[in-house]
Parts: sequence; C-alpha cells; structure tokens
Amino acid sequence: MPHTPAADVLSDVKVLDLTRVRAGPTCVRQLADWGADVIKIETPPQVSTAADMGGPRHGSDFQNLHRNKRSMTLNLKEDEGRAIFLRLVEGADVVVENYRPDVKDRLGIGYEALKAVNPRIILASISGFGQRGPYAKRPGFDQIAQGMGGLMSITGLPGQGPVRAGIPVADLTAGLFAAQGVLLALYERMRSGKGQWLHTSLLEAMIFMLDFQSARWLMDGKVPQQAGNNHPTSIPTGVFRTSDGYMNIGASGQEIWRRFCVALGHAEWAENPDYETEGARSVNRDALNAAIEAVTLTDTTAVWIARLNEAGVPCGPIYDIDEVFADEQVGALGMARPLASESVGTHPFVRQPITMERTPETFVSAAPECGAHTDAILSDLGYDATAIADLRARDIV
Repeated sequence: MPHTPAADVLSDVKVLDLTRVRAGPTCVRQLADWGADVIKIETPPQVSTAADMGGPRHGSDFQNLHRNKRSMTLNLKEDEGRAIFLRLVEGADVVVENYRPDVKDRLGIGYEALKAVNPRIILASISGFGQRGPYAKRPGFDQIAQGMGGLMSITGLPGQGPVRAGIPVADLTAGLFAAQGVLLALYERMRSGKGQWLHTSLLEAMIFMLDFQSARWLMDGKVPQQAGNNHPTSIPTGVFRTSDGYMNIGASGQEIWRRFCVALGHAEWAENPDYETEGARSVNRDALNAAIEAVTLTDTTAVWIARLNEAGVPCGPIYDIDEVFADEQVGALGMARPLASESVGTHPFVRQPITMERTPETFVSAAPECGAHTDAILSDLGYDATAIADLRARDIV
C-alpha cells in the first residue's frame, strides 16, 4: 500500500517512527496528520518482549495515536535489521525516537550513525529527563515529570496535598514541542542543506508549561501555592455554584469587573473599598467569592451564562466529557471526525485543532496492524518475494 497523505503540507516528508507509549507517538501524529509519510517501525511480534506498550492495539488510545501511518516490523537488535533501517534512513527526512538516551547508541542508530548515511537526516529524541545530566538514564513517566516539574504542587485545593493533572500534560506537551522542533529543523534545512539532532524531555516540557508560575519565582521570588479553582492572580476568576450545578466565571480587570457587578445586580460592589481594586479583591477574595456565590445560587447555570455573556463577562459551563462533544459550538467546529477501520469499525476521533483553509488535514487511514506494510516497504527498497520470505524466516522482520 503506497503512502496516501492526510494533507498536502508535509506530503513530501518521510518519517521513520521508533516511538511508543505517548510522548513520541504524539509528536509523530502531528506529522502524520499533516501529510508526512510515516513508517512505524515495530519489533516483530515473535521476538518482542514488550506487552502492549501504549495499550492494546485495537483500544481507543492506540487507535487515536497511530492513525495516518504505515507499519513495518524490523528487528533492530540484529545486524541485518539495523542495515535495513539504515537503508530506510538514506531516503528519509526525519527519525523520531523516545528510548532512554543510551539505547539508540547501543542499537547503533544514534545521530552520528544516521548522519553518516544521510547528512540531511533530522533526529528527534524525547526522553524523561533530557539527553545529558545525572538523571538522563532514568526511566521517566508523565506523572513523575508533573511532580518534578512543579505542576502537582500548584494543582488542587489549598492544603490538599499534591494533585496530578487529569491529562498526561507532560507527555503531550513534550510530543508537541518535539513536533515543533522537527518543523523548525526542516525549515532551517532549506537554507543549510543539513540535518540536525533535536531533543526535548518530559521534564523540560513540564517546566516550560509552568509559564507565569515559574516567572513568579524566577523574577519575583514568590513560590506559588495551590489555589484550587481560584486563579492565583486574576480575581474574581473561579468556579461558582448555581442552582443546578457549577460554572466558571472570569471577571478580572476593572472594566469587566464593573460589568460583572451590574450583571449580578450589585453595581455597588464596584465602589466598595474591599473590592474596588485588584489588590483589594485579592486580600478579600474569600469574602468576595462567598458574596458572588450567594447570588449565582439563585438561578441556573444556563441563565447566568446567558446573562453574563450578554454583559460581556467571560464565563462558561463545566462539562463532563460527554457534554463537551454535545455542545453546539464543538459541533460547529467539527472537532470529532469519523475514522473507518477494518479492525475496529468506524469511530470518531478528535481532529487537529488548527484549521488550514487551503491545505486542511484529514483522516486517511486508521492505525495499522503490526507490520501490515512490511512487504510493500521492503519491495520499495528492492527486496523480492524470496528475500522477504527469508527475512521473515530468520525473524529479521
């Protein structure tokens, strides 16, 4: 089966995918969805020792991460398997891996080995803690990075103790940053004609995502603490109960604050010395939140959202996941798109959150079966049926 690009944007880019679990596959999915020819390199099942790394192949997680790719099996622990991989590298643009830092060199497929056969190759590496330093060889997982990167110390209710985020934010952002790095390297290569090695880690990504919270420490010397549903600096911003549930309100800034007071029927709050300024509202946050909630409890979430939006005050419901996809705005954006698979049937998955009006992305193929395209890819390299059968017999593919 030849490559069918999911978009025109990267349709001339060939990617060799050595990744598994989440951070690496997230990176490669970005490239595949925008049209890259991705060949997912997998260990032949008969020699694999990994049990469903990344979840069951026909499960929702795997299917979501590995769409728009082709798959071939290749035993990189055998000399002939490595030789075949390096032949693939000769015609590739990008290799993505998320082994522990020492593994790729042990296998003989580190950057210098790849560069020797293709000086234009771009190697993207994702690890738990970085390619250098005292923790480089440690195994790393999302929650470990959330803890070491500071996120868990500022998530949750005050005094609750550390709380992990509800999504694997370190994995996902590391994957997205690696994909950004690949695009930067491809762009730079147009000028220099040279490839390069780029790398990121779960820990680096998590620290970067602290954003203004890290700046509060680095510039101001303040150690942020848990603030629960309250925004740590913009007040009032948080979760408020209504007569039938909860809602988010973001009424910070003097002009929005005044509009909010009027919409709640308490215009006098804007002139109250306890609430008049950002600083005063910060000092008296608890009393102000209690006063606001006493009002929001008098009507439904839907009524308050309509009233506050009419007044130009940012607000919104707090959805369960099923409610997210039932929302009319989410439907208008077309965020869930169907993908047909011979193995698991047709199911919707979330599309890319960027709309390119002239060169849109789409779903062209479901996550492939293990090694589904091995014969076709080897044929493209010049192997005939007899040679391929021999490779299979010797567990090379």
